[in-house]
Amino acid sequence: MGKMEAVGGLAVTTGIDVGREVEALKEAGIPEKVAAKDPTLWGPDAEAEASIRLGWVDTFEQSKALVAPLAKLRAELGEQGVDHIALCGMGGSSLAPEVISRTLDLGISVLDTTDPGQVLAEIGEESLRRTAVVVSSKSGTTVETDSQRRAFEAAFEGIGIADHADRFVFVTDPGSQLEALANEQGSHVFLADETVGGRYSALTAFGLVPTALAGADIAELIDEARTFASGIAGDGDNPAAVLGAAIAAQPTITIADDGSGVVGLGDWAEQLIAESLGKDGKGTLPVVLEGPGAPGARGSDRVYTTVGGSSTGLPNSGSHLAMPDTVVNGPIGAQFLCWELATAYAGHLIGIDPFNQPNVTESKENTKRILAEGQSEERPHAVDGAIEIHGSHAETVGGALGELLLDADHDDAYIAVMAYLDRLDDAPAQQLRAELAERTAAPVTWGWGPRFLHSTGQFHKGGRQTGVFLQITGAIDQDVAIPGKDFTFATLQAAQAAGDRQALQSRNRPLVRLHLTDRERGVNQLLHAVRELSL
Repeated sequence: MGKMEAVGGLAVTTGIDVGREVEALKEAGIPEKVAAKDPTLWGPDAEAEASIRLGWVDTFEQSKALVAPLAKLRAELGEQGVDHIALCGMGGSSLAPEVISRTLDLGISVLDTTDPGQVLAEIGEESLRRTAVVVSSKSGTTVETDSQRRAFEAAFEGIGIADHADRFVFVTDPGSQLEALANEQGSHVFLADETVGGRYSALTAFGLVPTALAGADIAELIDEARTFASGIAGDGDNPAAVLGAAIAAQPTITIADDGSGVVGLGDWAEQLIAESLGKDGKGTLPVVLEGPGAPGARGSDRVYTTVGGSSTGLPNSGSHLAMPDTVVNGPIGAQFLCWELATAYAGHLIGIDPFNQPNVTESKENTKRILAEGQSEERPHAVDGAIEIHGSHAETVGGALGELLLDADHDDAYIAVMAYLDRLDDAPAQQLRAELAERTAAPVTWGWGPRFLHSTGQFHKGGRQTGVFLQITGAIDQDVAIPGKDFTFATLQAAQAAGDRQALQSRNRPLVRLHLTDRERGVNQLLHAVRELSL
């Protein structure tokens, strides 16, 4: 029943029965065809998109050219007193750099939010004088990233650094508006491979530029990927095929780190899997866990996977032991490529185009319309302490959470908690995921808004339509203007939350919004309320 395959320093071990699927992939030559960038593997409807989205397969070869210029730029910035990198980016532009930074303890500040409090913390004078800002966007028009860039520009001018062009490093696709801006103002610019989609871009300029400037040995990451790729051929071992079959085996995959040393890989894999496979009313839902054996890890409808940990004695799927179904062990560069290949293989097995994202723009368009027309006032159904209750018949927070759990009490349901808060200052709120998972058989996901809109947001709208949604918003103590725009960060954040609500409500999905009129008190009250619910 169990299966283990290893190549190039990376091994995947699974206790579930995927041998038939793995052999089918190999016998059909799927690994070789993916390596050859065959766009026909996901059906005729996907062929056009796949033909321009397979550059990630060997992007590490092109990325070798980044090593020398990035080392040179890092030295130049150091001579200017720069010892800190701030990254403005969303989704694929920020998640892989964050994994590399956390794993190697580089200390990059990742700004992937529109929460004014988090923005203010990043543009403070003390750190800004020694900061270079990497602005990453494939299109160059991502509203969050553009707004963050404008805030940093104003902040530099505010502390007397008027000539700040050389403090900005742009990473974008050729021909984008961001490239034009970089050339116009004389900022540094690195062009990424336009044949690589954002969620597959870990080993392109998007993943490597900010991390190299912060001190990462990106040549080692590239070599790890190359070593892994060179070992996959023919009918020999292919860990990515085992992982891909495991991803496709159940409606849900739960992911936890188990001492791998690769920190935060689950958040990156969540975007990769959710955006790639959550469409056409089906797909695999990824759930990032707080740690090994966290609440909701196991179940008959999910594959419990750890990055790191023991690879022996794996139980068959359906066991309720803490031991995982699948274990992935290997270095970070190989991990990136393995999960990318596995997701592409899973798309082939499920019958899904893993390269498009047909539902991502819906919330964006709603947000744009709300910003243009203004947001109508929404009166709460009830107020309980520091929390306003919207979209529920309950008079208390506990009652609203109880309704949510009742809505999720059916096969195939999942609960998605979406928090438009400060993921640093309001971090305790994330405990809510595990607390809810203790009280339901349904998978429970957590997403910081608007970050999750570039990740699980695709699955919410395009995947199986069984989601039950809890949106958390919060009062703003101090707003931040966006230079050149007629809206602020608080206005943008509120419009994004409202735009996503509209997209979900148009699908008649259950959705409760809890608005914290005092964030600290509200978070504490919310956690207390869920803990009062019976197990």
